[in-house]
Amino acid sequence: MCGIWALFGSDECLSVQCLSAMKIAHRGPDAFRFENVNGFTNCCFGFHRLAIVDQLYGMQPLRVKKFPYLWLCYNGEIYNYKQLQKHFDFEYQTMVDGEVILHLFDKYGIEKTCSLLDGVFAFILLDTANRKVYIGRDSYGVRPLFKLLTDDGFLAVCSEAKGLINVKHSMTTCPKVDPFPPGHCEVFNLKPTGKVVPVELIKFHTFREEPNHAEYDSLGKLQSGFDHETVKRNICLLFENAVRKRLMAHRRIGCLLSGGLDSSLVAATLRKLMKENTLCYPLQTFAIGMDDSPDLLAARKVASHIGSEHHEVMFDAEEGIQAVDEVIFTLETYDITTVRASVGMYLVSKYIRKKTDSVVIFSGEGSDELTQGYIYFHKAPSPEEAAEDSERLLRELYLFDVLRADRTTAAHGLELRVPFLDHRFTAYYLSLPPELRTPKNGIEKSLLREAFEDSNLLPKEILWRPKEAFSDGLTSVKKSWFTILQEHIEQQVDDIMMEKASEKFPFNTPKTKEGYFYRQMFEKYYPGRAGWLTHYWMPRWINATDPSARTLKHYKSDTTA
Repeated sequence: MCGIWALFGSDECLSVQCLSAMKIAHRGPDAFRFENVNGFTNCCFGFHRLAIVDQLYGMQPLRVKKFPYLWLCYNGEIYNYKQLQKHFDFEYQTMVDGEVILHLFDKYGIEKTCSLLDGVFAFILLDTANRKVYIGRDSYGVRPLFKLLTDDGFLAVCSEAKGLINVKHSMTTCPKVDPFPPGHCEVFNLKPTGKVVPVELIKFHTFREEPNHAEYDSLGKLQSGFDHETVKRNICLLFENAVRKRLMAHRRIGCLLSGGLDSSLVAATLRKLMKENTLCYPLQTFAIGMDDSPDLLAARKVASHIGSEHHEVMFDAEEGIQAVDEVIFTLETYDITTVRASVGMYLVSKYIRKKTDSVVIFSGEGSDELTQGYIYFHKAPSPEEAAEDSERLLRELYLFDVLRADRTTAAHGLELRVPFLDHRFTAYYLSLPPELRTPKNGIEKSLLREAFEDSNLLPKEILWRPKEAFSDGLTSVKKSWFTILQEHIEQQVDDIMMEKASEKFPFNTPKTKEGYFYRQMFEKYYPGRAGWLTHYWMPRWINATDPSARTLKHYKSDTTA
């Protein structure tokens, strides 16, 4: 996890522009470099490094003797860089996983390069020999990337939007800063002036297709067929493989553990593989909650079962409420459920950074979207519509859960790893018949649970624990986190403010006082940038007015039964 920043065709002094690059310093606390491009005095790169792989030669922009005209600035991990090196007989100059991008690009060009990368990434690649600039982002947008492009061809790129909003430019109006779309790469021509001309935006991967890099995967081919036992076996094999490849690190590995199915499966599999790989330290797991939190109790059970070094982080209502302001600044969004869920993750990440030496943090993001884990999937009109919505959620992850997980961990210099969003695992799961993937007998994610039923990875009560949203499970069943927030906000936003909400916020007008409160905070830091959020996250098919699972009838009937 690092912070990347680059400008092409700046009309302003680069030493002034460089101040914007410092807005993302939290993403790379180990080192910083600012470098001008030879021959293009108005083009430069900024890089904040968190050293995870090759601590000696990992500074960027990365350049190697074989390709002196290529400049690479990237944030991410390429898990198959050694397999690709072996298959194509690449001669690496460093031990940096991202070096493979330079070799693949030289051999195949940008589109095939992106499709062969098994990992998470956001990159800026400059080819001075052919005067081209390329930017790219991984399939699910696990690594963030933002772009600013003015009418006259000034291009600025950054890991977070906060590194672009104050960049100086010659336009009289404020240029748009947009999230770069996941699963795409873009090509620009570079003029002698340093300005760029957009050439092509390319989609290099679709979720349901087995990724091109699968043929170089050490797991090999899977058994075909959709009979139940074959499917369950393949799910277990692919998930374990997803966790195994993410063990690649020279820094200590830890795992967030809420005690729900997803984080528990990640933690248990991680612990098993760490033993097999004889890593010289125990797995640290981290849970957060208030008194009487169901998550804390469940996480304790899992930690005891797998034998991890478990840390419990306690917080109270006041501490959570006080964190909301800095959380919204960190997130760059005002989405209600994202803000709610981010407070706990932000506070636990803060604890990890201050109190432990774990830096590479595993988490369970992506499972709910992939395996239809949200409670509203019980109300899907048909398996086909449920499958369609699952893919919609995956497409939008970069606006919601993946955004939350990246920003809250990166704010404290931690690197996030999310095995449920492994390309092969997701492609296989989405290839299964829709009726196999729907909730069964009142339980969501039935197929995933069944797949691990005989593994002894988890206690049975955890494996079959019903869905509990992270922002709900960290507080008591008697009083949810969203209720605590709403009671506080009731004193901050009055009815008159709500009556004028549509005048003040014509786009994505908040419908509740909580929504108004978050939007107001967002506008304080990012005025006029509300378009970064295209819509609020909300359950489907049930006419919900609040995104919390605890407001849904299915949840209430379960807890009162």
